[in-house]
Amino acid sequence: MKRVVILGGGSGGAVAAKRLGRWSKEGEVEVHGRDIHAVDVDQRPARREDPIRVPEPIAGSGGLFVVDASWGEINPVELAPEVRTVGELEVIEHLKRRLPLIDTRLEHFFVRCTIPSARNIPHSEILDHRTELIADTETVFFCNGPQCAATPDAIRSLLDAGCPPKSILYYRGGMHDWMTLGLPVTVAYRALGAF
Repeated sequence: MKRVVILGGGSGGAVAAKRLGRWSKEGEVEVHGRDIHAVDVDQRPARREDPIRVPEPIAGSGGLFVVDASWGEINPVELAPEVRTVGELEVIEHLKRRLPLIDTRLEHFFVRCTIPSARNIPHSEILDHRTELIADTETVFFCNGPQCAATPDAIRSLLDAGCPPKSILYYRGGMHDWMTLGLPVTVAYRALGAF
């Protein structure tokens, strides 16, 4: 049995214990002391046989999603020197400026939903399409989220091939954060040269 220890009592610890208690079995949560200082984060759930890699909206819930924490390995915020990691506000500004946005996920994820105006170049094909990327134009690359390996793989391949790191922007949050923040998605299609 995994035990979560909340080092904090008072109202903060009680609220945290109550929230954790909703999803835990009796005896898994302990509260100690006055202020919350630490929670055991050493383990993640065991990987499911068929994990849900893209958040799934719960019908009629008004913005609730099913999120599967059992897959992937958490990627660092900084992938490489000079490659800038961006958040949602920077991606939104990028879209407003009509700059390129590349979805590096496999096609079956892309056609289901993506960020509006994104173009799909799967990470395994990124080098085949590198001449289509404009070297002096900042391009946002994203995938399923912080635990997805697609974009880190694509960025490493581009850097190894000599692409300038200053033109690569890494949206680490990917579809996971985009969707769970309620930002718009679109059903996409993949066609040669389609954006």
